[in-house]
Amino acid sequence: MPLSQFNPAYYQKQLSDKQEKIQHLFRPFYSGEIATFASQPEHYRMRTEFRLWHTNDDVFYVMFRKDDPKTPHRIDQFPVANDHINGLMPLLLDNIRPRDILRRKLFQVEFLTAQNGDCVVSLIYHKALDEAWIDAAKELQVALKVDVIGRARKQKIVLGKDFVTETMLVNGRTYQYQQIENSFTQPNAVICEHMLNWACQQSQSAQGDLLELYCGNGNFTLPFAQHFGKVLATEISKTSVRSALYNAEQNGIENLTILRMSSEEFTSALNGEREFKRLEGIDLATYDLRTLFVDPPRAGLDEGTCALARAFDKIIYVSCNPDTLARDIAALSETHKVSTMALFDQFPYTDHAECGAVLDRISG
Repeated sequence: MPLSQFNPAYYQKQLSDKQEKIQHLFRPFYSGEIATFASQPEHYRMRTEFRLWHTNDDVFYVMFRKDDPKTPHRIDQFPVANDHINGLMPLLLDNIRPRDILRRKLFQVEFLTAQNGDCVVSLIYHKALDEAWIDAAKELQVALKVDVIGRARKQKIVLGKDFVTETMLVNGRTYQYQQIENSFTQPNAVICEHMLNWACQQSQSAQGDLLELYCGNGNFTLPFAQHFGKVLATEISKTSVRSALYNAEQNGIENLTILRMSSEEFTSALNGEREFKRLEGIDLATYDLRTLFVDPPRAGLDEGTCALARAFDKIIYVSCNPDTLARDIAALSETHKVSTMALFDQFPYTDHAECGAVLDRISG
C-alpha cells in the first residue's frame, strides 16, 4: 500500500466504497446484507518488511512504488504497522549504524509481531554470516528485547526462536498460535479474530465432520474443532503442517487429523483415484464429512476441488480474492445457494477485500 493512500480521516469513505463494490459483485448470487468488519484505521499490521538503503555512513528504511520500482522512498515511521514495530524501527537503526558487522551488506529487514508483544526481527544480507556477526547480533537481540534471525544465501541463523506466539479469543476461548518467521500468517490480527469468530458462528449448526482444505498453521482449524465430532485438514506446506500439529497439541485439540496433501491430491484420494502413503492408517470411510471449509490462494478452487465441494451439505468459504470467489460460487450455483456473506477489511486503503460466504446445499 503506498503511504500516499494512507489517510485515517477518509477510512470510512474508502470502506463504504469497498462495500458497494463487493455488494455489486455478488448481487447475482446474494441479495442480503453483507456483514462488514472494519479494521483499525491505524497500526493494524502485525508484520512488515523494508528494504535498507545505504548512503555514506547512514542507513534507513525505504519502500518502492509499483509504478516506479527504481526510486526509493525513505520511511522513518510506518503508521499502518503496530506500535511495537514503529517503536523498534528507529531503535534497530540506532543499534546497527555504528556496527559495521551488522550494517554492511544488510539489504532487508522483516518484523513479525504478536498482540502480546512477542517479536522476531529478521536481518537479510548479501554476505555470509560468521561468528563475529553472531556475537554482534546477540548483543542486538538483548538491546531490542526481541528474537533475531540472520538470513543470507543458504544460511538461516536463529539466535532465539524463529516464531512468535499469537493469541486469539474465539467464542470465549483463548487459542495460542505458533506463527513462524517467513511463513504465511494473517497480517491484521484484529480482523483475523473477527474472521475466526464469524466462521465458527457459521459452523455451529453444521452436522457431521469437517473437511478443511488449505489449513495453513491451523488458524481456523483449532476453533472449528469444538463444533465437530472430527476434523480432517490438509495443507501442502511442511512448515505449516508442523506448526498446525504443534498448535493442536498446545491447545489440547484431540479430534483433529492433519494431512500434508494438496487439495488436488486429497480429492483424488477421496474419489479413490490414487493411493497415498501419507494416508496409511487413516480410513476415510470412518469420516462423516458433511461440512467443507476452504481458504484457498488467490487463484481460488481448481475444477476438481469445485467438483468435490458439490458433495457437501455446507461450504464455508473464506477468500482473499472476491473475483475468484464469485467465479467459484457461480460454478457451485446448481447445487448450492449462498445463505450469508461477510466482508473483512484486512487491508485498509487498498482495493483488497477479504470475503466470507456460506453455501448451503439446495434441497430437493
